[in-house]
Amino acid sequence: MNTTSQQLDRINGGDFIVNQEDTNVLFFPEFASEEQLLIVESLSNYIDSKIKPKLKLIEKGEFYHSVNILEEMGEMGFLGIHMPEQFGGMEMDENTDILVNELFGPLHSFNVSYSVQVGIGMLPILYFGSPAQKQHYLSKIISGEMKSAYCLTEPTSGSDALSAKTKAVLSEDGKHYVLNGQKMWISNSGFADVFIVFAQVDGKHFTGFIVDGHTDGITLGNEEDKMGIHGSSTRQVFFENVKVPVENVLGEIGQGHKIAFNVLNIGRLKLSVLCVAGSKNLNNLSIQYANDRKQFNTPISNFGAIKNKIAEQVIRTFAGESAIYRTSSALNAMAESLKSSGVSYGDAKLQAAQEYAIECAILKVYGSEVIDFVVDEAVQIHGGMGFSEESEVSMAYRNARINRIFEGTNEINRLLCINMLVKNIQKGDINLGAGIEKLTQSLTQTTDNSASLPHLKEEFNGVQSFKNQLMLLITALFKEQQEGRFDLNDSQEVVMNLADILIDIYVAESLALRVYKLKSSGIDTVAGLQESILKVFLHDAKFRIVKNAIDAAASVFTEETFKDIHQKIVRLDSYSIQNVLSLRRQIADKAIELNHYPM
Repeated sequence: MNTTSQQLDRINGGDFIVNQEDTNVLFFPEFASEEQLLIVESLSNYIDSKIKPKLKLIEKGEFYHSVNILEEMGEMGFLGIHMPEQFGGMEMDENTDILVNELFGPLHSFNVSYSVQVGIGMLPILYFGSPAQKQHYLSKIISGEMKSAYCLTEPTSGSDALSAKTKAVLSEDGKHYVLNGQKMWISNSGFADVFIVFAQVDGKHFTGFIVDGHTDGITLGNEEDKMGIHGSSTRQVFFENVKVPVENVLGEIGQGHKIAFNVLNIGRLKLSVLCVAGSKNLNNLSIQYANDRKQFNTPISNFGAIKNKIAEQVIRTFAGESAIYRTSSALNAMAESLKSSGVSYGDAKLQAAQEYAIECAILKVYGSEVIDFVVDEAVQIHGGMGFSEESEVSMAYRNARINRIFEGTNEINRLLCINMLVKNIQKGDINLGAGIEKLTQSLTQTTDNSASLPHLKEEFNGVQSFKNQLMLLITALFKEQQEGRFDLNDSQEVVMNLADILIDIYVAESLALRVYKLKSSGIDTVAGLQESILKVFLHDAKFRIVKNAIDAAASVFTEETFKDIHQKIVRLDSYSIQNVLSLRRQIADKAIELNHYPM
């Protein structure tokens, strides 16, 4: 096997900039098992018959429908697919959990209520709860008996969560902590039975608590008048001398940041899933409207400008889904390995989420920006009807905007991607030397980076050229930083450039791996469309990466150094120009023929 294309059963978090997984260990929806398909079918039937008929009422603020649905889902076991059997869960693998979560993407505001219940309202207890806390609270949240909410954000602390001002003081008898403070933007707060609350013990030790939602001293503000997600209950929560038993401390005193940050990792993955699944639905609506709407005596789907929009919706959605399942495969592989060595179910899930924090942050950014693009184009395709509240796309447009703010803003997540990547390199978790070796080979000789992959050689060589360009920048920036001429921490604009390159690399390679696995398995999703999608994505990514690389270099280096790096960036750019008009038309024509998202 060529050393420039080493394939591993599982790679560490962020290590994709140097190595690549063996496609045999990756799961994609086309390879779902009978059991997985049965679970999806069962839940799909429930959604179609019980949830979708209530969506308009939920959007009008009739939250009791959401409460009833969550309780029914709990009784049927659908809230605990990713939870241990001992607490009433199904204990299914990560890939099955993602397949299930995709079903909630098109469900508008209800997907917020659902996500809180099964995510940030449940995972803190799974990860950090005591056995007694898990038995009492986790089992009831899984069953739907208790509805949960997560209280982190405050009026003066959003992205800077550790600056929270809510205080917790131990009572004189040592039996309770007394909470005083205010939380805001709390989803599910209007009907929650239990709150995960973060407060400063003695004003300085950031700590998590499990708080009974019906405790004296808890009051709620009015429902927030929001731009979108009107069907999600969002209120301020006030704590005035609220007594919380000491046994309800979650984790350890002063370790609340571990809870907050680790729960966000999976939250980011799940948010991306909902965004990409929602994009599929919006693509369907766009195609169907374009086929029905006639102008100048022909369906508007016959116009090249509309075809371009539909094709790009498909491309970005399929690419995002590919990256999601690549990440879920990695999470699943690590968790299964840990469990087989004796690690508990919850701890295995936690450690896997910690390992792939970079990938989860990437997915959050990409997924939320995909749906923003797709829904904007959906409104445009619908024209005036898209601006009317009578259309589903109008509501989707308003609802989509919050996703770039949820689970850490996209700016914060871009910064986190690079900060975590640098730390992993410094710790030796990422073999920078191997990346530099590949870079050197590419600059000094012609190399084939796809020797172990008989299909799509040009595409995998193209992905490697993207990695080489990033490696060139990283090593040059490290040198500047070591010599005191540059500080990455003071150059957020440059970090944003690097983050966008990193995102493009991860999504591009994920898409290539999926297409390769489909091709090598003899699975042709729809008339070879997957290869057309890959070619267009790589074509566009190559220009985005070159621009980001040049912008970053021009911002940091002297004129002489910049000229040298610029020449190398251009030399490393190896993926060939594609006829994107022809390829996009092929994608759009098939979608228009099928009258739905074609993949």
